[in-house]
Amino acid sequence: MSTADAVSSAAAADAVSSAAAADETGPVNAARILLDADPERTAAVTALEAEFSELITHFRRLVLRNANQVSPGLLPGAYRAFTTIARCEQISLSALAERMTIDKGQLSRSIRELEEHRLIVRTPDPKDGRVSLVSLTEFGTERLKAARVPQEGMLLHQVAAWSIDDLVNFTRLLHGLRTGMLDGSVLDD
Repeated sequence: MSTADAVSSAAAADAVSSAAAADETGPVNAARILLDADPERTAAVTALEAEFSELITHFRRLVLRNANQVSPGLLPGAYRAFTTIARCEQISLSALAERMTIDKGQLSRSIRELEEHRLIVRTPDPKDGRVSLVSLTEFGTERLKAARVPQEGMLLHQVAAWSIDDLVNFTRLLHGLRTGMLDGSVLDD
């Protein structure tokens, strides 16, 4: 980052902080004030939003394609539950609902669909027999591996020409953006 960029970034951060302090409705309105005052920043943020929108659309297509690869007609929400279960290996339904931030009714429908396709199995929790744990069946594991084959190495291929420093910096920036969104600071408005 050049000195001019650092000064500009520091000035922008100061402007957001000052606007947030002056405006009691929160950081989103403070950011709007900043964007209104800086057309170049507004254009850059608009371009970033457009890229995120395209990336989200691409991921949705991948999820839909993978869901159909796992089992034709499998709904994307059920696929999301399926892949979350796969990452956790074994998880209770309440922990799964919390992790996915969905209500238990919606999750129940997805679990039922996954069970009908023989992709997951429920077992009693050995610590508390009242609680069910879900995990992938052997068939489910095989179907997930088969669905993911086309994407294996895709990200590695896409960033092959990036320097390690660029990868680390990009990861750091994405992490900061994600954690800033999750802590509620940009969702308060």
